[in-house]
Amino acid sequence: MARTEDHEYDDDSIVVTKNKSYAAGVPAVLVSLQRGVEQMGAMRTAASFARLNQRNGFDCPGCAWPETPGHRKHAEFCENGAKAVAEEATRRTVGPDFFAAHSVRDLLDRTEYWLGQQGRLTHPMVLRPGATHYETIGWDDAYRLIADELAALASPHEAVFYTSGRTSNEAAFLYQLMIRSFGTNNMPDCSNMCHESSGSALTASIGIGKGSVTVPDLENADLILIAGQNPGTNHPRMLSTLEKAKKNGARVIAVNPLPEAGLLRFKDPQKVHGVVGDGVQIADDFLQIRIGGDMALFQGLAKLLVDAEDRAPGTVLDRHFIDSHTAGFGDWLDHIRRVDLGTVVLATGLSREQLHDTARALMESEATIICWAMGLTQQTHGVATIEEAVNLLLMRGMIGKPGAGVCPVRGHSNVQGDRTMGIWEKMPDAFLDDLDTEFGITSPREHGLDAVDSIRAMLDERASVFMAMGGNFVSATPDTDVTETALRNCSLTVQVSTKLNRSHLVHGRTALILPSLGRTDRDVQATGKQFVTVEDSMSMVHRSRGSLPPSSEHMRSEVAIVCGIARTLFGPDHTVPWASFSADYDLVRDSISRVIPGFEDFNTRVRRKEGFGLPHPPRDSRTFETATGKANFAVNDLVWLHVPQNRLMLQTMRSHDQYNTTIYGLDDRYRGVKGGRRVIFVNESDIASLGFSDGDLVDLISEWPQQDGSVEERRADNFRIVAYSTPVGNAAAYYPETNPLIPLDHVAVRSNTPVSKAVLIRLEPARH
Repeated sequence: MARTEDHEYDDDSIVVTKNKSYAAGVPAVLVSLQRGVEQMGAMRTAASFARLNQRNGFDCPGCAWPETPGHRKHAEFCENGAKAVAEEATRRTVGPDFFAAHSVRDLLDRTEYWLGQQGRLTHPMVLRPGATHYETIGWDDAYRLIADELAALASPHEAVFYTSGRTSNEAAFLYQLMIRSFGTNNMPDCSNMCHESSGSALTASIGIGKGSVTVPDLENADLILIAGQNPGTNHPRMLSTLEKAKKNGARVIAVNPLPEAGLLRFKDPQKVHGVVGDGVQIADDFLQIRIGGDMALFQGLAKLLVDAEDRAPGTVLDRHFIDSHTAGFGDWLDHIRRVDLGTVVLATGLSREQLHDTARALMESEATIICWAMGLTQQTHGVATIEEAVNLLLMRGMIGKPGAGVCPVRGHSNVQGDRTMGIWEKMPDAFLDDLDTEFGITSPREHGLDAVDSIRAMLDERASVFMAMGGNFVSATPDTDVTETALRNCSLTVQVSTKLNRSHLVHGRTALILPSLGRTDRDVQATGKQFVTVEDSMSMVHRSRGSLPPSSEHMRSEVAIVCGIARTLFGPDHTVPWASFSADYDLVRDSISRVIPGFEDFNTRVRRKEGFGLPHPPRDSRTFETATGKANFAVNDLVWLHVPQNRLMLQTMRSHDQYNTTIYGLDDRYRGVKGGRRVIFVNESDIASLGFSDGDLVDLISEWPQQDGSVEERRADNFRIVAYSTPVGNAAAYYPETNPLIPLDHVAVRSNTPVSKAVLIRLEPARH
């Protein structure tokens, strides 16, 4: 079977052309079909794409963007969704012969792209202590190995259980049930590294860590601010929603350090104007903000709105909403009045005219939505920044009304559902009480470890068993060398995976790879064909049922894997009916309906055509379940990022040919990069002032000041400089290649999220 050439580090292979001024269009269709046919063949491509995001089909394994209620296109997917399906439904396989031919040492020298292109994992594999190659192991033996390692621990807290956002609701619920039955809350997940800042801020401000809007709200908004987000690459189907909003008269303002193609113009390939026309301009205004300047922007806009209210009382602020539904307004108002607009201009890099124009748009809008993603959350002051965005909405009464609210745009397809199902190290006692009542267990109440703290625990040898339910922990986390050292300290690492990745090669003394079914695969258990459920970014829950025959009879569903481990670990007399759950997923959903509010009559409601929506008190009734019983204005000191001379502030990001740590290809069509990934985008004036030229090879060195005055450094070598439209003093490059630059301690205040969007670096000529 053909394998992809590994030339990612061949500098001569990188070609840089002009970046695109639009997203999607005919090229997106052609690339989707090409990737599908290459990986799956023509017939399998047609069968898969026809069921992708359809009511009786399977949910996209890519992003969590929801479908428009009541309407599904025949092609209800985007280019990146097509790539995700092609990767999962590929005919390429990685079995025992592959591992016999490749040692772990050999595979470590390969890139993430090459590893991912090898195909689907087909057999459970084990790497014994001191062995150089993985070898096959039976499922029962694998379960016993895990159970024996866990039972030998001095404390359940010496085990860490990671979850990626792809896991279904059913698997996530059972996974956390197994972990809590074992006796720990050590449940790091991908939310810790992405949207934890959103959850922390929203819970404090409005009482629930989820967005308050629906797709119809976006389609009928007057004004949509999109900050720190790139929907053209990361959530392309969002562009169709924005196109409808534009048609209905919405104004869209993009706030981002980079001019992203998807926010400039969208060519819907399913419409005539997207094929032969110019498409639709998405952003009416582009605020090219400096990295870390978003808090200053939101406070500056609030200052301008307060000033306008002072000039014409009763015309700007929604005093009825403020007086009836909020707390802390007086203290916030005093703080905002003291904000200096000169500082805001300096911090944001925007002009006073841009600030005043945006403030006027906010004042004129009767329905405003603010959308954001990792550009806001992965900042040191990310939580406070999101609170400031909420403040801007609260002062205008833009929560709990049609076309208005907060919209954190989640990444992976069920990352929000995993948290709803209990994958969190700090679940409230009410959830744990209901879990205990349902199953007759005693859940631990001590808060567990998140992703960053789990790495610290493994590094310090306070944790020695690591299990991952999906994902690629090594490449998703910061401080790569430190993370790899931490995992190698473990006695056992377990990876439940569909495809090969670097986390299989950075392992404990013993390592297991357990091949799981994916979204596209048919799942048949003892009671017949099963389906699973997912929750999208807007709290809608719906079914997902794969139809393709699995690549191997040795694959098992995530539900079956969790239940198999639990039965072996706890024995046949455990109070949780693991065998029954594995045989019939309806029984899992029945238990969920009794444990988690909003899931009552789960099995009936999820079989409806559109599934069902979960309750959201701020949206549904302007009810705020906070300590004050109201929505809270937050008072935050204005923080922004100063860039020292001869230094740059780096943000990490995805290319258009990847999703999270999965690399689909080596091209970034929208940014004009082809054939490689080790590039750094820098403003032309910075290139000149630093003494370099466009196309030079440089090493990136991050600088992390210490309390004693010293500077800790990290390196990532051999990046090609690409001249690009970034703010002066700012730069951008792809992850996971730049993850080694992010110190483990470089985290957001209050959320402990790694700060990947603000890394201070210097450039040096490449050493080799």
